[in-house]
Amino acid sequence: MAVAANISGTSDRVEEGLFVEDEAHEGWLIFAGTVLGFAGLMRVIDAIWAFGYKGALPDALKDGIFGSNLKTYGWVWLGVGVALIATSFLILVKSQFARWIGIIAAGIGGLSAMAWMPYYPVESSLYIAMAVLTFYALARYGGRTATT
Repeated sequence: MAVAANISGTSDRVEEGLFVEDEAHEGWLIFAGTVLGFAGLMRVIDAIWAFGYKGALPDALKDGIFGSNLKTYGWVWLGVGVALIATSFLILVKSQFARWIGIIAAGIGGLSAMAWMPYYPVESSLYIAMAVLTFYALARYGGRTATT
């Protein structure tokens, strides 16, 4: 077994001509899984709020994508939240299907945060940065590992 330096300057083990990445990259996958898990938890909390809300609804909700019923939004948020939480656990066990769902979710999350930039610039910037880092983690380190 030989040790070679990769482009980033870290060392990789070389076994039979295949590069095997160091275990340090596991932290990126843990980060991505954690971010997606928290995003899913927030969607579940949004769903619980939507199911329990009894106040007046804004007039703009009648033109919403899912109609004017807040319960419909609650079911959508609950479904998205459960999917994100499941994806976060599957990322931690290195599921390729979950990797792609996570990449799509990070991309949509980052793009949707841009709509809030004029109103919440700091929070939106942080949300976009976390989405970009999650996207990077899954795209760079979420791939199949080399087998020997």
